[in-house]
Amino acid sequence: MRRVKVFAVLGALLAVATFATAAGQILLNAAGATFPYPIYSKWFDIYHQSHGNVQINYQSIGSGGGIRQLLDKTVDFGASDGPMNDDQLKQASIPILHFPTVLGAAVPSYNLPGIQGELNFTPEALAGIFLGKVATWNDPAIASANPGVKLPKDDIVVVHRSDGSGTTYIWTDYLSKVSPEWEKKAGKGTSVNWPVGLGGKGNEGVSALIQQTPGSIGYIELIFAVQNKLPYGKVKNSSGAFIKADLVSVSAAAAAAKSMPDDFRVSITNPAGKDAYPISSFTWLLIPSKFSDPTKRDTVKDFLKWMMTDGQQYCEPLAYAKLPKEVVVKEMKAIAQIQ
Repeated sequence: MRRVKVFAVLGALLAVATFATAAGQILLNAAGATFPYPIYSKWFDIYHQSHGNVQINYQSIGSGGGIRQLLDKTVDFGASDGPMNDDQLKQASIPILHFPTVLGAAVPSYNLPGIQGELNFTPEALAGIFLGKVATWNDPAIASANPGVKLPKDDIVVVHRSDGSGTTYIWTDYLSKVSPEWEKKAGKGTSVNWPVGLGGKGNEGVSALIQQTPGSIGYIELIFAVQNKLPYGKVKNSSGAFIKADLVSVSAAAAAAKSMPDDFRVSITNPAGKDAYPISSFTWLLIPSKFSDPTKRDTVKDFLKWMMTDGQQYCEPLAYAKLPKEVVVKEMKAIAQIQ
């Protein structure tokens, strides 16, 4: 009988210990942009290794989906490559804060068998392709920027995002700046009415469609082109130089931008600067300014501080540019707004 009682007591103590362990776990749910998914996955994994009781589940569903879930309060925070607009911010029951995390680039990636090296694209050519006005690969709009390259007369197959996408926002923000016709007909946004093309879900879906479709061209985040070994072209910037997207040229785009606004909602596409890649952007975490759960609030604030400091060392191996130091200083102060 005594032994039974001892086992009963031990079992009760074990149950209490198990409950205490479970109670100490912190689960954060987030959703949004596919553009920064590789670095976010890395960050959440590394942070978990040093904070074993914290688990951050991130759904890479596109910026539009992340904003929607944040407004519906089905996630603790969201992520987007395009800042929320004023109408979206008004829909939120509490103010939403924008925190830049890294810098990346949207690149024109293509599948053109037999063509070696990188193609050059002018702003006019890219706008023409996505408007459907430049319809073959040997069109003078492309050929004139690529002397000596024997371009085929094959039809161009345009690939774009089918979901609400921050990468789309970056791409269309750029096209709207360089093409009045594009701005009038399609404009900028996470979703637009595409004049032509096939739709793929996420950067992953667009990358797969490009790989499967000879003669295609689409826009994807730089790391997806690198990881999938997809060729991508240089783009003529506002200074007239054809620039390849890389860490240096993306950082140059950020350096050429004007001062960062207090709410961090800024566009750095088509900047000045002879070395700047013109389709570069910050990407943002979208954080509610008030949490009902103080434990979640403190965890989010701690993660943000870690991300802006120690976490930045993981950016460059994944082809993202680090945050400028002056932006980090400003963001550190902004963390105090999370209550």
